[in-house]
Amino acid sequence: MACRPGGRASLLWSAIALVVLLPDQAFAHASERGHVLLLPTGHYLVGGAVAVAASFLALLVLPERLVVRAAAMRLWLFACPERSRAVVSLLSFSFMAMLLLAGLFGSRDPLSNPLPLTVWTLLWVGVTLVQGVVGNVWTWLDPWYGPWKIAHRVFRLKPTRMPARWGYWPAFLLLAAFAWFELIYPAPDDPARLAFVVGIYWLATFAAMLAFGHAEWSRRGEFLSAFFAMLSRFAMLGCEPKAGGGKRLALRWPGAGLSEADPLPLSGVAFLLLALSSVSFDGLSKTFFWLGLNGVNPLEFPGRTAVMGTNSVGLALAFLGLAGAYFASVAMGARLAGDRVAYAKAAGLLVWSIVPIALAYHLSHYLTALLVNGQYAGIALSDPFARGWNLFGTAGGHVHAGIAAGSGAAWIVWNLQAGAIIAGHVLAVLIAHGLAARLYADARAAALSQLPLTLLMIGYTVFGLWLLSTPTAG
Repeated sequence: MACRPGGRASLLWSAIALVVLLPDQAFAHASERGHVLLLPTGHYLVGGAVAVAASFLALLVLPERLVVRAAAMRLWLFACPERSRAVVSLLSFSFMAMLLLAGLFGSRDPLSNPLPLTVWTLLWVGVTLVQGVVGNVWTWLDPWYGPWKIAHRVFRLKPTRMPARWGYWPAFLLLAAFAWFELIYPAPDDPARLAFVVGIYWLATFAAMLAFGHAEWSRRGEFLSAFFAMLSRFAMLGCEPKAGGGKRLALRWPGAGLSEADPLPLSGVAFLLLALSSVSFDGLSKTFFWLGLNGVNPLEFPGRTAVMGTNSVGLALAFLGLAGAYFASVAMGARLAGDRVAYAKAAGLLVWSIVPIALAYHLSHYLTALLVNGQYAGIALSDPFARGWNLFGTAGGHVHAGIAAGSGAAWIVWNLQAGAIIAGHVLAVLIAHGLAARLYADARAAALSQLPLTLLMIGYTVFGLWLLSTPTAG
């Protein structure tokens, strides 16, 4: 291209800033259309008690080496089908292009247009959960890999090396922008505006991949790929190198991939903490407590536009609060253990234990939205341009809100939400147990190092249960 890289990036980010700052009516976020079911107080209290008991039981009774041996167990299945990756990616790119056209020329109603429903429900909620359970399916769904592979072969590109000092900061900044757009911006599910932002982001990312290579920018620059790769370490399936060469699909215990991960740099730690804190703030920002704290009557919620400034500050404070608590817990743990390990190494390794909590809260927070808005997505995808089509036979379907709001369904949803948060907490403690064993050869020092972090996990679990049980608005 004739345009200098710096000038091209400036034009792209200027365009994004222009579309974001354009005044217009405020739309509700698509994921907020699902019913809100407040967790009963009994679930909240019992869940907190179970979290406390399970934490200290694991610390006092479970040998660290047992966790380490369990994490190393593998059942090898078959070779990973790498050859089909480019083909699936091109299909994913074609699907994305169709969604962008639907966003620009289809219905303006976010519940009838497949673009916002796909981005906010199927991708951000559905694919995130699939990553944590099944494995890294995003490596095939990635809409950049196929086009990049073609460009790389045709133009014989020689990418420059991405500076090591950048770490994960590009992905961190892009995740922060995404979180602000999703949680703070008044109209994140306006189809036309979302189509513009997604299109610009695809182009900017593709340019970065041409410059630095697909693998490197995906690992540390493109926030979705970086986030999904981290989550997939928790999954029970994963493509791993095997003795003799090549990669094979392996069946493993949940979280085993986290127990064997390398320490993250400061930028990677910040990235993971931002992912957890942003979803938590999404829940906090709607509570009567938060709205009342900021002088807003929750029974007369004025809309997102009125609280943009307050919530922007709140989103930043949520990250800083969690980061401060995490780094303080690791520092106190290192002190209790006798400061035998470098602090940066301990902080970079133990942060992997946050992943189960992030996944659990993601499921609990978005569960009702997934159940309800997923049905809207199935209907919208059958008629993406609002032309009366019925491509998949679902266009005439009816959304059954009772799947999440009926009395029987509510009981199931409540138990799934509470159970997910408690299970995520217990798994986090177990994973931290195994990670501490890698840091400290002495079992007593390893156990002492975990005490402050375990208390933080208990507090965050109780906080998550409280968010599900307290009244919300907006």
